[in-house]
Amino acid sequence: MRKTISLALVAALLATGACARRDKAVTTTPPVATQTAPTTANEEDVGLVELPGSQADLIAKAGSDTIYFGTDKSDVDGPSRTTLTAQAKWLLANPSVRASIEGHADERGTREYNMALGERRANTARDYLVAQGVPATRLLVTSWGKEKPVATGADESAWAQNRREVTVVVK
Repeated sequence: MRKTISLALVAALLATGACARRDKAVTTTPPVATQTAPTTANEEDVGLVELPGSQADLIAKAGSDTIYFGTDKSDVDGPSRTTLTAQAKWLLANPSVRASIEGHADERGTREYNMALGERRANTARDYLVAQGVPATRLLVTSWGKEKPVATGADESAWAQNRREVTVVVK
């Protein structure tokens, strides 16, 4: 009943306002015509804006949210160290952000083996970030094993893309 009364009151106020008399004449000045050169938007002209502290911001500032591993490996190589160092700087610059450090494996091997391998990969990346000064309390380790592949196929190209660790921003 209260909602009905409120809606009726709002409707009455709107109706009264719509019928209100205007004592002053409203004058408008026509816009001044200006001549500008026609523009065309190129893909390069459009700048994407990443929200600070977002996944897109992490990727834009750190270069990537993903590092890759060799077959049955969980050690961090040179390019991976560079990426993780950039991620650590980003995480330190965004102290309110938490991250899930997610380890993945390719389809080969048993489910149990791949879950353990994914966890080793995630822990290695987390340990590197912590060594760079990121508080461990802001990092959650998750292993997906072979459950979330990014590439399908039973060849080295697909397997190489799936042997990874991904740093995922968690709000």
